[in-house]
Amino acid sequence: MPAWLEVASRAFLFLVLLFVIAKLAGKKHITDFSFFDFVIAIAVGTITGITTIGLETSVLEGIIGVAVFGLIPILISLVLLKSKTARENIEGEAAVLIKDGKILEDNLKTENMTTDKLLESLRKKDVFQVADVEFATLEPSGGISVLLKKENQPLTAKDLGVTVPGTKEPQTVIMDGEIFDEPLATVGLNRRWLKTELEKLGVTVENVFIGQVDSYGQLTVDLFDDKLEQARPVEKPQLLAVMKKCQADLENFALATEADDAKKMYEKNSKLLQSAIEKVTPYLRG
Repeated sequence: MPAWLEVASRAFLFLVLLFVIAKLAGKKHITDFSFFDFVIAIAVGTITGITTIGLETSVLEGIIGVAVFGLIPILISLVLLKSKTARENIEGEAAVLIKDGKILEDNLKTENMTTDKLLESLRKKDVFQVADVEFATLEPSGGISVLLKKENQPLTAKDLGVTVPGTKEPQTVIMDGEIFDEPLATVGLNRRWLKTELEKLGVTVENVFIGQVDSYGQLTVDLFDDKLEQARPVEKPQLLAVMKKCQADLENFALATEADDAKKMYEKNSKLLQSAIEKVTPYLRG
């Protein structure tokens, strides 16, 4: 067998082997690699490279080496699932770097982290002042987790006492100019509705690169031709305008009537409608 063909055959063989080992190891982002995982990856890569190019090396020996180095972390991960002590000894524990806005210098030195590196990591979390941090820890994977002080955290609907509806996963109903019926049915819609919405936007199915329906039944599309402008949907702004007009009419009715019962009814419903308008405005504003 020619040398180049043998190298190609070995490369393909080890590629398949590494793919199998990766599937057995489970999904793990490269940023979540521990130091042990990093060492194993280097060892496996080295063995694979030597065995692939070094034709004097036995393929079987290379496979055994890769299999051993590849299966060890899988076995260790099974042990880590069962034992907290093993997790602490092998993966390590999170180290507190900042507490109540104060940097813990001793912990910083223990983790061999400089102040500049700490500040850089905070900036990546959009934190530019140490005093704003309630708690920051260095995770075993090397990343930093940051909890801002309560007064520095962004406001949420819960903080404002506002109840908001849950958001469902957007459904992709058009891709590459082709309509998908299953996602449409998932949100209780059909092709007739979809074509009507596309007509409102002034586009055809063939011109749509991708079309999605959000949890509020709003269709958004991205066209193949980026220069082609599409009409913006106006149903939501129109609905908001109608609600505001109704609320204003109720106030006018309350001022115009002389009957006390009718006046109280108009005022009550005007306040209820105003409250509803305030809650839905973020979703209906154009």
